[in-house]
Amino acid sequence: MSERRPTGELETAVLEYLWAVGDPSTPGDVHGAVAPDLAYTTVMTVLTRLHAKGALERERRGRAFAYWPSEVEAKHRAAQMRGQLDAAGDRQAVLSSFVDALTSAEADELRQILLEAGE
Repeated sequence: MSERRPTGELETAVLEYLWAVGDPSTPGDVHGAVAPDLAYTTVMTVLTRLHAKGALERERRGRAFAYWPSEVEAKHRAAQMRGQLDAAGDRQAVLSSFVDALTSAEADELRQILLEAGE
């Protein structure tokens, strides 16, 4: 019996695979690349759930569907970050901790982005 994965880990792995390949992929493609150790039906369930959540688009390809992300990775990750910030009790502390953890190069990038957003 295989060890249980943390919640969301398989969904994340599926999305990362689909972003990397850049083309619609069948459940068989995803199963073989992401989780060959799991049952095919488990991968199908994850794809179906991601589609129901709006994270994936799909179209019929023969008897199966082909799936692809509904948004680019950057938008998806930004929405996750926003959700975490919205859930925080002390937003200022979270933002401060985030900024403190940045490298100086990342802080410079963030500073530039904020300057451009303010224009």
